[in-house]
Amino acid sequence: MAVPLDLDQLQTFVAIADTGSFTRAADEVHRTQSAVSMQMRRLEERIGKPLFAKDGRTNRLTSDGEKLLTFARRMVRLNRETVAAFDDNSLEGQIRIGTPDDYADRFLPEIMARFARSNPRVEMSVVCEPTANLVELLRRNQLDIALITQSPETGQAEVVRREPLLWVSSANHQIHQESILPLAVGRPTCMWRRAACDALDVSGREYRILFTSWSATVVIAAVLSGLAVSILPECALRPGMRVLGEADGFQPLPDIRIGLLRGHSGPSQIVDALARHISESLDNISLPNEDGGSFDFTALSFGKRSRRPIQLTPGW
Repeated sequence: MAVPLDLDQLQTFVAIADTGSFTRAADEVHRTQSAVSMQMRRLEERIGKPLFAKDGRTNRLTSDGEKLLTFARRMVRLNRETVAAFDDNSLEGQIRIGTPDDYADRFLPEIMARFARSNPRVEMSVVCEPTANLVELLRRNQLDIALITQSPETGQAEVVRREPLLWVSSANHQIHQESILPLAVGRPTCMWRRAACDALDVSGREYRILFTSWSATVVIAAVLSGLAVSILPECALRPGMRVLGEADGFQPLPDIRIGLLRGHSGPSQIVDALARHISESLDNISLPNEDGGSFDFTALSFGKRSRRPIQLTPGW
């Protein structure tokens, strides 16, 4: 029978990947640098492949190292969740989290499931509001933590994910070819709305605001019904949508930064634990690319725009 992997070695391996240094990782796992090096040599022997390659004075992960990192994160996380489930001294109390509904549908299931498994005694209260409202609720101490779209108006947030902001239309309609482009967008203070309008103004494209709503559900309904074009982050895409690119006459939009803002009066240990879970969850969530449902759109990657079909599982 194959010898099981050592969780201590995997935890050290993840720390090296996260800190970018054997020395900083040694401080993170409370070991000497020589002990960390020994752990990695043994891990490489167990895997049977080199995990690190010299890059000048630093070490970088090999392709096998990157492959192992994905599994190592899962194993370390599952171990932490398992231990927490049987810990009589685990965190207990309440926490109030806010997020726009653009992010709630895509991110909250993963965040809530993982956090609840690790902290079964913590009651989570969730508020779905636009970013501007969430910032105000934090200021009033009515929220403990919020997942928001970072902008100059929100203040400094801990950025946990970046995504492209995309022009979207219905895959079954040609509304984007209208001479006066109908838009479904957020209210005038919405930064995505401002970015879209600025881009259309620069390109000289005529447009009119047909639907205005804070609700992502309303905006998505307008798009899928073929009534309007909108702008959405990649996480908010749905089957039946088409992403519009430069070939369709739509200029690239700026990427968005999804960040965490903390309140001033929440239970610090619980807030720290939830923040860690959010960061880890968003780091592991990616756009599905499975067979099973046609999702016809122009795919835009960071800094590049290319046309390729992507298959998405229905219901995402």
